[in-house]
Amino acid sequence: MKKRLWLIIEDNTTKKGRYFDYFIQALIFLSLVSFSLDTLPNLPENVRQFLEGYETFSIIVFSGEYLLRVYVSKKPLKYVFSFYGIIDIIAILPFYLNTFLDLRFLRAFRIFRVFRALKLMRYNKALNRFKLAFKIVKEEVVLFFMVTLVLIFITSAGIYFFENEAQPEVFKSVFHSAWWSIVTLTTVGYGDVYPITLGGKIFTFFVLMIGVGLVTVPAGLVATALSKAREKEDQ
Repeated sequence: MKKRLWLIIEDNTTKKGRYFDYFIQALIFLSLVSFSLDTLPNLPENVRQFLEGYETFSIIVFSGEYLLRVYVSKKPLKYVFSFYGIIDIIAILPFYLNTFLDLRFLRAFRIFRVFRALKLMRYNKALNRFKLAFKIVKEEVVLFFMVTLVLIFITSAGIYFFENEAQPEVFKSVFHSAWWSIVTLTTVGYGDVYPITLGGKIFTFFVLMIGVGLVTVPAGLVATALSKAREKEDQ
């Protein structure tokens, strides 16, 4: 029985496994729609009751799925503390907290219902490709983020020395300047903080040039890694 359940729950190459995946995916999607509709003001009482009923139904199914995954797992504790195991329990925990404990502050846990969206990742075959791609390019990504942090510090210090005297309220310190550095290096440019001195503007020009290159690096790394991951998958 345990092996047959495992084939349905964990192996989506079988017909029953695919149907199980499709059912859970549809349930997650409808649960997210239900959560979104529940936030609308002035909902009719019958609609709200229907949404509450669907919430209860989906929680029962998700709870059963979670318990079955623990049951069929070769190492139950490993699953419980795995990424997907934690996401699964977070997706259902708010319901039980609100049901069994009448503490108003626990209503804040309802926000964790959006974690059900992450449950969809379990059923996406392409995500396995991303996982493999990340393993391929892991060292390059770590190096890239280290270089990015260094650049953020250098540009934060640079703009501070150019703009501190002219705008002491905006560029109070290197730490306050870090927001401008992040926004500029990522080429977002909100326009809420900007240089007004000639030196600051020239410095910003070079930072923007660096930022353009900085944004394209991870895209190139991911594209190359995904290409290699697809080749390995085909093999």
